[in-house]
Amino acid sequence: MSKTALVTGITGQDGAYLSALLLEKGYKVVGVVRRSSHGGIHDHRMRWLGIEKDVELVDGNLLDLSGLIRIVTAAKPDEVYNLAAQSFVATSWNQPILTGNVTGLGVVNVLEAIRIASPGSRFYQASSSEMFGKIQHEKQSEKTPFYPRSPYAVAKLYGHWSTVNYRESFGMHASSGILFNHESPLRGLEFVTRKVTDGAARIKLGLAKELRLGNIDATRDWGHARDYVRAMWLMLQQDQPDDYVVATGRTTSVRDMCKIAFDHLGLTLDDHLVIDPAFYRPAEVDVLLGDATKAATKLGWTPEVSLEEMICEMVDADLDRLRK
Repeated sequence: MSKTALVTGITGQDGAYLSALLLEKGYKVVGVVRRSSHGGIHDHRMRWLGIEKDVELVDGNLLDLSGLIRIVTAAKPDEVYNLAAQSFVATSWNQPILTGNVTGLGVVNVLEAIRIASPGSRFYQASSSEMFGKIQHEKQSEKTPFYPRSPYAVAKLYGHWSTVNYRESFGMHASSGILFNHESPLRGLEFVTRKVTDGAARIKLGLAKELRLGNIDATRDWGHARDYVRAMWLMLQQDQPDDYVVATGRTTSVRDMCKIAFDHLGLTLDDHLVIDPAFYRPAEVDVLLGDATKAATKLGWTPEVSLEEMICEMVDADLDRLRK
């Protein structure tokens, strides 16, 4: 019999790619979505992948424990992937309480719903490299101390340790993926990679003249979301739950990432780049570089898509969107 997976945050980038992967493996996929009056647009990422008719969507909210219990009871999931969050770091300074409630306490609500209604379900928590923040080691592994530098990172850390606590307290098969930055053509426009690829495409088509960014000297470990959701699935196939860093082991500056996008279109970055202090964060994370040795050794996971391939794919997708 096929397995059933319950996915929160299914309408986001990771939710869409994870759903496609699970469907390929024969799963029944049930996705939790916040009710919205803007019907018909929430599934645009799944429509882009051509899977919108293959998933079952149910209304739910991470802040509503009773609703989550009903959803888990009805779905009887073999696996639960909690990808839902207020996921934009910059917004977390303006909405710290909302971020704490959704991104932090929301994890506990999902864990409680599973513990009460389906304790045998395996659970995945989407943790974040932002938890490392002010880095303590040159490369960050599962043993690197955390030093969060934003309300988002603090909330993610709460959710991460809650997952560990439920695993150790109740014997739940609960794992966390400490995912470093991962992007794709489905990334939201507010994130820097997509802002860059969309901006470069607009300039190429004559729809814009400049790209305004903040700290372009920050460096990140960027991978492709399609690779990273594969790591999520692998974690829940293990006999024992655990926490894993998922990263490429390569760090690149925002400036160099921009150059890849502009070079792909035959544009000169310096002709169009404008540094705008308005985009600087109150507390910056300067460098992130992941050590995914544990994921490679125990899960057999390695990334397959390079940064250059990913950025060019994103640029081409944005060109296509804008031309249409």
